[in-house]
Amino acid sequence: MDFDLTSDQEQVRKLARDFADREIAPGARERDRNETFPADVLKKMAPLGLLGGPVPEEYGGIGLDFIGHALVTEEIGRADSSVRTTLSVQISLVELTILKFGTEAQKRRYLPKLCSGETLGCFGLTEPEAGSDATKIRTSAKRDGRDWILRGRKMWISNGSVSGMALVFAQADPAKGHRGITAFLIDREESPYGSQGLHGKLGLRSSDSSELILDDVRVPADAVLGEVGEGFKIAMSALDSGRYSVAAGAVGVAQACIDAAVTYSTQRQSFGKPIAGHQLVQEMIADMVVETEAARLLVWRAGDLKNKGRPSTRETSLAKLYASEAAQRAADNAIQIHGGYGFSDEFPVERYWRDARVNRLYEGTTQIQKLIIGRFTTGVDAMS
Repeated sequence: MDFDLTSDQEQVRKLARDFADREIAPGARERDRNETFPADVLKKMAPLGLLGGPVPEEYGGIGLDFIGHALVTEEIGRADSSVRTTLSVQISLVELTILKFGTEAQKRRYLPKLCSGETLGCFGLTEPEAGSDATKIRTSAKRDGRDWILRGRKMWISNGSVSGMALVFAQADPAKGHRGITAFLIDREESPYGSQGLHGKLGLRSSDSSELILDDVRVPADAVLGEVGEGFKIAMSALDSGRYSVAAGAVGVAQACIDAAVTYSTQRQSFGKPIAGHQLVQEMIADMVVETEAARLLVWRAGDLKNKGRPSTRETSLAKLYASEAAQRAADNAIQIHGGYGFSDEFPVERYWRDARVNRLYEGTTQIQKLIIGRFTTGVDAMS
């Protein structure tokens, strides 16, 4: 792996950084306070190609490699994790999954609209009683002639209420267990599904989180993504992709915590000097820097494998586990350095702490990542 970024990677990093500083960060506090979905931000991102970074140009993206994709995701996450979550779902869970498993017709139909922002997508896997164990989903898919009828509920679906299409997983043959799960692409205009927004979240308050309501939603045969019964495999591949962007976004949160802590500690005075001059404050900042650099390198290593087309599930889990935990520790230290002010939204570090918390939950909890890493290390599946 070459640790020097290419000129293209440097350019897209600068593009994302400048956009994040100019268009995302200034409104983050108010969007968080008011639970305002960042629709205006997304409209400005689309013309820059940031809604379809790693998608090939022929389908409406800008063809970034996975290191470039991570750099964009980190910069967006540094400014506002709510925007980053919306972006991660749009690209990693929906677009890249269609790119990998879709027919040519499905790619042509959905990807250009998703990359341009004309359509927002959502990923419907989690259910009220099925989270980490996706094999237990209850949403059903039954044939009716050539069509399928979907019935069930999905929970904690990012972009659910604002989506124009959904990638949904349903059980088509309960007798086959997880081998009966099938993936469907649902056009909301042609096959209307309901949604109910979820509020009162600890963090990510300006991202849309919803319940999806599938009451006898009829979809045509060509809505199946992949083959019937391949849904579980498709879902696991999508989550692997999603974990990569969560990890990159967590690095962004950690970097934001460093930036905020350095700014505050070099200005705040105590005992006759800036608090940055106190050894224990420097220790906290040093810990943040070391862990953030380590997390970033783990993300880049996973991205390097993805660029080479090599298996990267283990390395992606390592990056997601470490980066999400490191971001939480960085946010905690940043609040400590800010003292009482860190407990107020006058400064952004309390939002960083709240937003960082969910990284340890979605796209596979910290404990699920440890099970994956343990399985790769020992050869024994603790989940079987």
